[in-house]
Amino acid sequence: MSTTLNIRIDEGVKQKASKTLGALGIDMSTAVKMFLNQVIIEQGIPFVPTKDPAKLNARWDKQIEHALRNSKRYDNAKKMIDDIL
Repeated sequence: MSTTLNIRIDEGVKQKASKTLGALGIDMSTAVKMFLNQVIIEQGIPFVPTKDPAKLNARWDKQIEHALRNSKRYDNAKKMIDDIL
C-alpha cells in the first residue's frame, strides 16, 4: 500500500537537487524514499547536521583513517578473489 507525501520546498533547491540527482540516475521520489528508509535503518537522521564544515570534514577524515587502518589489503586482484571464495 502506498501513500502520498507532499512537501513545500524552495523552487531553486528543488531544481538544483533534481539536477544533482539526475546526474546520479535517481529521481526526486526515489531519493526521498532512500532517505526515509535510511532514517528507519539508522533510527535517526542518516547524517550529522552541522553548521561547521570543519567539524564535518574532521569527522570524515577520522572515519576514513579508521577504515584504512582496519581494512584488509591485497597485492593483487587474484589474492582478493581467492580470499573471498
